[in-house]
Amino acid sequence: MNLERGVFTISIDFELIWGTRDLFGAERFRAACEKEREEVVERLLELFAQFDVPATWCVLGHLFLNQCREEGGAKHPEIVRPTHSWIRGDWFEHDPGGSEESAPLFLGRSLVEKIQSCPVTQEIGGHSFSHVIFGDAGCSRETARSELAASVDAARELGIEMRSFAFPRNEVGHLDVLKEYGFESYRGPERNWYEARRWPGPIKRLCHLWDVIMAATPEVFLPEPTEHGIWNIPGSMIYFPMHGLRRHIPISRRVKRAIRGLDAAVEQKRIFHLWFHPTNLADSTDAMFSGLRRILEYAEALRARDRLVILPMSAVAPVSAYDFAN
Repeated sequence: MNLERGVFTISIDFELIWGTRDLFGAERFRAACEKEREEVVERLLELFAQFDVPATWCVLGHLFLNQCREEGGAKHPEIVRPTHSWIRGDWFEHDPGGSEESAPLFLGRSLVEKIQSCPVTQEIGGHSFSHVIFGDAGCSRETARSELAASVDAARELGIEMRSFAFPRNEVGHLDVLKEYGFESYRGPERNWYEARRWPGPIKRLCHLWDVIMAATPEVFLPEPTEHGIWNIPGSMIYFPMHGLRRHIPISRRVKRAIRGLDAAVEQKRIFHLWFHPTNLADSTDAMFSGLRRILEYAEALRARDRLVILPMSAVAPVSAYDFAN
């Protein structure tokens, strides 16, 4: 049931300010998101073009838009509001509306068009419409359907048919609805050794830090079919950002851990799935890009020896499905 060779997949959660505004408002991560717009996205595309990397960009649906306005006194009335326990006001209360020019952290069509124009074809997948947490009890089937319908419609305006999905905050839910809207695969959460323990969140975060410091070998996987007919392509490793306590961990530890993941994928003929947000590269940007370049250089050397292929998420599930069937 192994693949013919190791597979390297990169998926990117592209959401600008939407991923944090329900927790921290629209200001705390403004500087990081501004840098994402002004520098990080373009540098990523240049790097992927240089190393011939077809990454999967899981784009939040609202970023497909170039303008946003109220209808009947409400923003996006077509979206059935989630009832997340931490939300007190309207789900869209932080959405300023307007154009991409006036609200560049909430709208991103020009950035999506940059991704589309990359010399190496990039896959564009989904990430919900407004960062509703699908795996939370506050996201009903009706909410999930409205989020996916709005995302799919907005993407089609740009000629995009989405097949891959990353769940906001990696909280998996409503897989049958995902399948209903044409998605074929999703990135499941990392299966770190400490997740099964009944430990409090802070202890688990310390365990994650320890794994990065020790450059522990990430898990590598074969794609997993689900009962809903959609493939789970679990994440292996997040490319750890450099803010907070994490800034004290040398870039070399992140790189060494990724290299170990690539080696494991080659040896076991499985998938090493690296993922991150562009804002992960907003702090210590040059150092973070230098580390990512070293990871891609190593992957390129393995590919040149025909020991590794680099594929977007949408290309992984069909390959593995054929392999399992034969």
